[in-house]
Amino acid sequence: MSSISQAFAGPRIEVVPASTGVTSVPYQPRTLAWYARLVTGIVAGDVAAIVTSLLVGSIVRFGPVSDWSTSSALYAIAAAAVAVVWLFALSGAKSRAKRIIGEGLTEYQRVTNATLVAFGCVAIVCYLARFDFARGYIALAMPLGWTLLLANRFAWRSILLRLRREGRCLTGAMVVGSPDDVDLTVTQLRSNLAAGYRPAAVSLTSPLDDARPSVRARLAGLPCVPYAEVVEATRTSRMRALMLAGDLPGGRERIRQLGWALENSDAELILVSRLTDVAGPRIHLRPVAGLPMVHVQLPQYSGFNHSLKRAFDIVAASLGLILLAPLLAVIAISVRRDGGKALFRQQRVGVGGTTFTMLKFRSMVVDAEERRAELEALSDGNGVLFKMRSDPRVTPVGRRLRRSSLDELPQLWNVLRGDMSLVGPRPPLAREVEQYEGNETRRLLSKPGITGLWQVSGRSDLTWEESVRLDLYYVENWSFTGDLLLILRTLIQLFTHDGAY
Repeated sequence: MSSISQAFAGPRIEVVPASTGVTSVPYQPRTLAWYARLVTGIVAGDVAAIVTSLLVGSIVRFGPVSDWSTSSALYAIAAAAVAVVWLFALSGAKSRAKRIIGEGLTEYQRVTNATLVAFGCVAIVCYLARFDFARGYIALAMPLGWTLLLANRFAWRSILLRLRREGRCLTGAMVVGSPDDVDLTVTQLRSNLAAGYRPAAVSLTSPLDDARPSVRARLAGLPCVPYAEVVEATRTSRMRALMLAGDLPGGRERIRQLGWALENSDAELILVSRLTDVAGPRIHLRPVAGLPMVHVQLPQYSGFNHSLKRAFDIVAASLGLILLAPLLAVIAISVRRDGGKALFRQQRVGVGGTTFTMLKFRSMVVDAEERRAELEALSDGNGVLFKMRSDPRVTPVGRRLRRSSLDELPQLWNVLRGDMSLVGPRPPLAREVEQYEGNETRRLLSKPGITGLWQVSGRSDLTWEESVRLDLYYVENWSFTGDLLLILRTLIQLFTHDGAY
């Protein structure tokens, strides 16, 4: 990992006096060397993925290369043409654009779209030219190549996120707006490194002294540029992004002037939307006669997509119970060795406030509930939930089950029954629901899930507010594709054990 960090390191950002003489702003590197190196690595991985898939398809279709005939050589030429079209499609779909690299879902969607476009073009050409391309060859090469491409992007995304946690591969940004709006934007950028921006300076439209003490404390460490000199400071420091958080004095006319003033510079102008906790796919921009209209798709809790989600739950839960039956039996026997029951049953609150019995493998001693009162004061939970990192009630077998989340496998039966879903908000206890105030009740609009945003974002390490926010975000922005990605992230999370205790 150290060699990768050195390859992408580039110059660190240092604070030096700006020529304006007004304040000190951080100079940015002249070039984003890390981005060029990252794209080079991604392209190399894409080429390797495509060549590997086409070569495997050719070997399966024609046998070892040494046995290829003249017709096989023609297929090799055709395969090379397919590879070129595929790579052009990936480039045309802007699957390596700086704004989406490392983002996750959008990047994977563009790779998928490019793959479909590439093979659509191949099918059209073969039809028009009456070229008899083996369907079995395509049926193998396309899904294999698509899988390898996604694996390549996932690997580079993991590397990029790790580097960003080290303070590398981040784009310096100046955030402009009122202290509250700037504070919100800066906080989000610092906590969500996947966005790829580093708050390097701020410019406030009202005095910081008038802001709340907590806001002043969080913004105190950042260089502050006078609002009137934002453009000059951006150009002088080679700032790559100017983020406008909230309303500015002068309104839309001021935004247009800023855009004109930054023409032909390396900086990008970013308007930070006040539509917080709204996922990108729900937002659509439609310009009408020069008037940009932002359409926000409202959440839907019924219809085809939810029927598809339920069908997927039934199929996946059924297959899981059948394929994992031997493992379930082994775990049940291991849990029973201490004389207690294998399954732990607990009442949880489901969709619409209904209650159901949730199943788990028992991970604690038989009298765990009776001993809870004496441990309340030692809770490591988030204020509402009771959690202990070293809970003395957890059995040795239970501790291993919790670390790997295997204790939750019986919930597949809850999914099959319709009480739960594979992905959804965390299933709350009745005493938690009693403490809901206002928006928290929206968590009950969706079926609780075995996994969800809460599980891949820290689990028991989350505060109560963070847990609620993640659940509400999922409920408002659910999508079938997003569920599949969360399941994939959960499988990866099983090997890291973050927040599991």
